[in-house]
Amino acid sequence: MRTSIATVSLSGSLTEKLTAASRAGFDGVEIFENDLLASPLAPEEIRARCADLGLGIDLYQPLRDIEAVPEEEFTRNLRRARHKFELMRRLGADTVLVCSSVSPSAVDDDALAAEQLSRLADLAREFGIRVAYEALAWGRRISTYDHAWHVVETAGHPSLGTCLDSFHILSRGSDPKGIEDIPGEKIFFLQLADAPLLAMDVLQWSRHHRCFPGQGGFDVAGLVRHVLRTGYSGPLSLEVFNDVFRQAEAGPTAVDAHRSLLVLQETVGLAELPAPVVPTGVAFAELVTPDAEPVAEVLGALGFARTARHRGKPVDLWQQGEARVLVNTGPAARRDGTTLAAIGLESPDPAAAARRAEALLAPVLPRRRAAEDAPLEAVAAPDGTELFFCATDHPELPNWRADFEDVPGAGPGTAVTGVDHLALVQPWHHFDQAALFHRSVLGLAAQESVDVADPYGLLRSRAVAAADGSVRIALSVGPAPADDTVHAQHIALATDDVVAAARRFRAAGGALLPIPANHYDDLAARFDLTDGELATYRELGILYDRDAHGEFRHCYTRTVGRVFFELVQRDGGYRGYGASNAPVRLAAQHAARRLTGG
Repeated sequence: MRTSIATVSLSGSLTEKLTAASRAGFDGVEIFENDLLASPLAPEEIRARCADLGLGIDLYQPLRDIEAVPEEEFTRNLRRARHKFELMRRLGADTVLVCSSVSPSAVDDDALAAEQLSRLADLAREFGIRVAYEALAWGRRISTYDHAWHVVETAGHPSLGTCLDSFHILSRGSDPKGIEDIPGEKIFFLQLADAPLLAMDVLQWSRHHRCFPGQGGFDVAGLVRHVLRTGYSGPLSLEVFNDVFRQAEAGPTAVDAHRSLLVLQETVGLAELPAPVVPTGVAFAELVTPDAEPVAEVLGALGFARTARHRGKPVDLWQQGEARVLVNTGPAARRDGTTLAAIGLESPDPAAAARRAEALLAPVLPRRRAAEDAPLEAVAAPDGTELFFCATDHPELPNWRADFEDVPGAGPGTAVTGVDHLALVQPWHHFDQAALFHRSVLGLAAQESVDVADPYGLLRSRAVAAADGSVRIALSVGPAPADDTVHAQHIALATDDVVAAARRFRAAGGALLPIPANHYDDLAARFDLTDGELATYRELGILYDRDAHGEFRHCYTRTVGRVFFELVQRDGGYRGYGASNAPVRLAAQHAARRLTGG
């Protein structure tokens, strides 16, 4: 089906929005009136610009407060509409959105509303225009889609149909099944938006918190299925009001928007994409650093050993158990310190995983490699993290490990068994994009967002994981645009005995993050831990949590650059990430940063 996006969903000038929509692969746009009014281009120039970009103008929006008003006011409304229809003819748009009235002068009279909308449609027909009538969730008299359809049906005008908007329908809790009673040819337009499930005024919810399908809590796919059963064949169009999207760069937002529609079409059976290839483990985590020594000190204290070096690049492989960390001191090293730049994901079919990623608009990364290097597939996540699809020790697939030559030295320790999870701090405007990307491209299941108290605001976090827990990635974002440079990324390392691992780390010269004593007083009140356990946890800075499935013990190293390590012990099937302890950890890291001046 055709895909479209409302210009209000993107930031920038109208020209910038149109360019972004075209490059992202959209077929058309809804032109929001304010964008046209603020543009220096004449309607004819906008029409030509859209044609050059391969975009149709699927809708002009909106006309407001038109129907069910006193005759004198309706006469003025028709005069206003005539001007807009003349403009639309110059623009080349043939469908106009009319929102249900929120005017105080609107009266509760469906017959009057139908009669006046019919007269509006008579005028529109003179210009070759169709009128799509939409129920706003906060409409003064008409606020539900079935009520709006009743008025349209009563009017019985061929140039008058309805516009369905997923936000207005689902935010009110309306049952979308009734959509199937509307003839498909009378659904003139379909607007789509998701949203997080919030308890707030619906107008504020709509104006500030909409998101693209798959990023919120609404069953947008279920609604679309009902619409398709009517025979609707018009565009799938996104109308998303979101404060973050309006400030983010238009290009990446448009790509994310189009990705959401591709996934939606796959879900409802309108498109066939390469099937997801869920990763089965973490092959490696790659740190890029201008100075390998501080990283090497921490890794060595954790029990890792430098076991190999890349044949042609300044990249060392540190390993312990199934946990592998690459330390890259090449040209990509950032001046602001160590960063977690790339992740190797074990895949049963790396080529198919890459095809899935490319089909969902993930940028394929070119690699500088020698002829003998393993041909690894790699794409970029929204935050710029490089994702490599790997097959370690697979007898029939290229093995990235073959690019490294073993180096002599002491063997690794045995405290760490593998990577428990990775935590990636997202740029302020990429959080929703990241959740959709990891869910749709990698096939990971997304948990609900969690708000974590930070001493200087709220940190949002959302985890994505494979069903068996073999891959876990915690995505987070701070409360302000610059906050992604404050909070650090981290690698959580699995251990069977976090107390023993912490003691070994400290004995080897490692510095654990000190945790305030008040936390342990609270643990004593919340859990039935023995005095000995509490004393040990207090001594080592170990935090504790419990859920219905098991227990979680974890502690943290000091931060190196923008990265720190976490030692994690999961017992009995614990499923979380210690979110209840995150405020204590964040406060302790802020305190440590002040002491070191970092």
